Amino acid sequence: MDLLSGTYIFAVLLACVVFQSGAQEKNYTVREEMPENVLIGDLLKDLNLSLIPDKSLTSPMQFKLVYKTGDVPLIRIEEGTGEIFTTGARIDREKLCAGIMMDAHCFYEVEVAVLPDEIFRLVKIRFLIEDINDNAPLFPATVINISIPENSAINSRYALPAAIDPDIGINGVQNYQLIKGQNIFGLDVIETPEGDKMPQLIVQKELDREEKDTYVMKVKVEDGGFPQRSSTAILQVSVADTNDNRPVFKEKEIEVSIPENAPVGTSVTQLHATDADIGENAKIHFYFSNLVSNIAKRLFHLNTTTGLITVKEPLDREESPSHKLLVLASDGGSVPARAMVLVNVTDINDNVPSIDIRYIINPTNGTVVLSENAPLNTKVALITVMDKDADHNGRVTCFTDHEVPFRLRPVFSNQFLLETAAYLDYESTREYAIKLLAADAGKPPLNQSSMLLVKVKDENDNAPVFTQPFISLSVPENNSPGTQLTKISATDADSGRNAEISYLLGSDAPSEFNLDHRTGILTAVKKLDREKQEKYYFTVLAKDNGMPPLMTNATVLVTVLDQNDNSPIFTHNEYNFYVPENLPRHGTVGLITVTDPDYGENSAVTLSILDVNDDFTIDPQTGVIRPNISFDREKQESYTFYVKAEDGGRVSRSSTAKVTINVVDVNDNKPVFVVPPSNYSYELVLPSTNPGTVVFKVVAIDNDTGMNAELRYSIVGGNTKGLFVIDQTTGNITLKEKCVVADLGLHRLVVKAKDLGQPDSLFNVAIVNLFVNETVTNATLIHELVRKSIEAPATQNIETADTSSPTSDYVKIMVAIVAGTITVILVIFITAVVRCRQSPHLKAAQKNKQNSEWVTPNPENRQMIMMKKKKKKKKKHAPKNLLLNFVTIEETKADDADNDGNSVTLDLPIELEEQTMGKYNWGTTPTTFKPDSPDLARHYKSASPQPAFQIQPETPLNSKHHIIQELPLDNTFVACDSISKCSSSSSDPYSVSECSYPVTTFKTPVSVHTRPTDSRTSTIEICSEI
Repeated sequence: MDLLSGTYIFAVLLACVVFQSGAQEKNYTVREEMPENVLIGDLLKDLNLSLIPDKSLTSPMQFKLVYKTGDVPLIRIEEGTGEIFTTGARIDREKLCAGIMMDAHCFYEVEVAVLPDEIFRLVKIRFLIEDINDNAPLFPATVINISIPENSAINSRYALPAAIDPDIGINGVQNYQLIKGQNIFGLDVIETPEGDKMPQLIVQKELDREEKDTYVMKVKVEDGGFPQRSSTAILQVSVADTNDNRPVFKEKEIEVSIPENAPVGTSVTQLHATDADIGENAKIHFYFSNLVSNIAKRLFHLNTTTGLITVKEPLDREESPSHKLLVLASDGGSVPARAMVLVNVTDINDNVPSIDIRYIINPTNGTVVLSENAPLNTKVALITVMDKDADHNGRVTCFTDHEVPFRLRPVFSNQFLLETAAYLDYESTREYAIKLLAADAGKPPLNQSSMLLVKVKDENDNAPVFTQPFISLSVPENNSPGTQLTKISATDADSGRNAEISYLLGSDAPSEFNLDHRTGILTAVKKLDREKQEKYYFTVLAKDNGMPPLMTNATVLVTVLDQNDNSPIFTHNEYNFYVPENLPRHGTVGLITVTDPDYGENSAVTLSILDVNDDFTIDPQTGVIRPNISFDREKQESYTFYVKAEDGGRVSRSSTAKVTINVVDVNDNKPVFVVPPSNYSYELVLPSTNPGTVVFKVVAIDNDTGMNAELRYSIVGGNTKGLFVIDQTTGNITLKEKCVVADLGLHRLVVKAKDLGQPDSLFNVAIVNLFVNETVTNATLIHELVRKSIEAPATQNIETADTSSPTSDYVKIMVAIVAGTITVILVIFITAVVRCRQSPHLKAAQKNKQNSEWVTPNPENRQMIMMKKKKKKKKKHAPKNLLLNFVTIEETKADDADNDGNSVTLDLPIELEEQTMGKYNWGTTPTTFKPDSPDLARHYKSASPQPAFQIQPETPLNSKHHIIQELPLDNTFVACDSISKCSSSSSDPYSVSECSYPVTTFKTPVSVHTRPTDSRTSTIEICSEI
């Protein structure tokens, strides 16, 4: 059901397509042998043409049968009504379709033209010729002789010749009957694979040739038509001697191809058959079956002995493209062997195409007359081309041999409508001789030609014609108004007033142009600017003075040529780029975009940096700016320069733009502590201080900007009693709670300063020493406590003693006095040693009253010192890592009333043992403290010089007593003691290895001041123990 629906839909769609193209098909069914004037169909009704009102047609509807001159049509059509009737010509299906396979449909085709042109249709009518039972089936002979061996078994079958009926279907052979079988033979009918009914004689009783050797019967064949037709033949059965082996074909089905131009005698195929018998019973006889058509028997020869099939007569594919040769091989037995040979005759391009012209417009003396006002697609004739060849040899194309205002439009296969393809013009051509050519696709191709004459009837219908239908011109911009551009001209094939032409601008013409009505001169009335509009498209008209006037138009293209009248334009007058300071060299800073409204070389812009600037480069074409330097915001925050853009005009134009490159900060600087200035400084905190009081302010700075320079403070070590808190923003250290007696002493706080940089913040730490006591009675003792604090773990606070009793205060005072005395003695001794070893240069410096001279290292002792250093490294008790702080002692003598004096400067090493210093990576900023561990006192190391101290005279020179002065809080001097002894094992290469100088004392009081050490400072080891 789905297949039928799909077929129906496809047929409807095909009909719609055909209808739109002006071609239709209509199918009718008609039985053969019908009498004359039998109504077959009504085209007016069947094509729904009755819906078209007659009043809309210029002439009555007409149905015209289109057929070749000389042909006898089998049907006729009433031209006014469209009714189709049979004619007196006999409709014989067997004659019309003689070369068609018996089971194929038989069609008869004609074409009908429906006129006039307003409703023109070309209808192809296909008549399906139905078969009637007008032929009786006939045996090939009236007497059928068959030989049956006497030893045939019961139910043995023997083939009888089949009857032939030209009718098809139910009208063909349907049944066979055996008359007077004498109960010895029976008859059965089998159907072959090809659909043929074959009678077979059946042996029903045993045969005895000696008893009876011949049986005579009748065979009757009947068809299935109405009325039924039949015929009979005499069947004579001869009982033959025994031959019990049938021949066998090697191939039962063979398909071969042979060209139609094969010469007579050409071998078609060789059949091979074998017989297991010997002697006469093995002799095989080949012959064609009686079902083989007479045409095949005429064209092919079968050698009865060898089985070779050859060409007997010249072949013609157009007469019969294929042949079925049923070959039988018999050894004289009852049932021959069968082999089917299908011979396909291949096409040779041996037929010239034919051209059949059927006029739709009635010719006059063989010439068609057309008015020059005939509309497009006026149908002239139906051209039918045919080629009897097949495939590409029979594929025909039809065309005209030269350019004519006519065309061939395909409507059906190999059928074309000749119609007008352009308007005719009597003034240009009055007659056309249309040569039609038909050529097939063979190699080589064959062709045929035919001539068709058309005369043009003159009318007054010529419009003006422009000499150029498309006018293209160019003009430079900035033209002067009134500039003449071109002269537009048109011609008219007519004469008189009809040939007088006036020119007009079309409605789409811009106001910038003017056209002279008489001369056709086109001018530009305004100044043109290419940057506003480069091309102008508009229409110009040419009108004649005929009645009614005719006009035509042409398209004008005006191209405005560029001049270099525009300077390059920067997208911004000033460019601001922001780049990170860690941008690598030759990275991309930004892109400068420049435009130029001009065209071509006038708009080719080249970029450059004005004034020689080696810091940056710019790509001349792309405008990409790249740095030749490494950025450092802390050194320079921005760069400014100017970029020049210059076009490539013959007289170039240029413009400039300011470029500012702002360096965006990257968090690449750690915070640096300013207060406290040293890990060895301390601050006094009175026990009576109220909670919440600011006792110290930590100050750190960061060279970055923004969030990278915003700092947060925190206490990350020390402060074991939680006595102090720090404000994370201001760095103010305040007392958290009231001090008690147990809180007296030195408190060490490890303060961390961290910036808020992203993605990774940086930090630094410093040690804040807070001394909780009423007063600072002995600064030297406090400095010793600070030093011990540096050596002690960060979680311990150093207390002077138990301050809960007066005895502890007394002990503290005594210890301070003793320590101070020892310090003064050491200072006097070292000063005396230095004076003994001063160089003349140093003495001259003393005379010039320089207050801060450095002691120059003694080069002679350097080698000795290095040798001792190597020996000391072998001792197990030698410290692994030392931090050296230098203490400078300066003596000043008053030589005059102004108290100007000479000074001596001396540095002393203070050894601080650090067990794990080597595993930390320290920075190089001189004022930065960079420990990375909470145990900061034991792991602190600074790459900058440590603070040194100066002892300056504060008492008269003749004083014989040394008074321990109360030192300022930011100065510290700690002498060598038993905990940290000075020895010759010092790693300082400038240390003095021997202490052979007498101990001297200073006659003046001294004060201690810190100062940074220098590479020129000399270190002297003190070989004494306290």
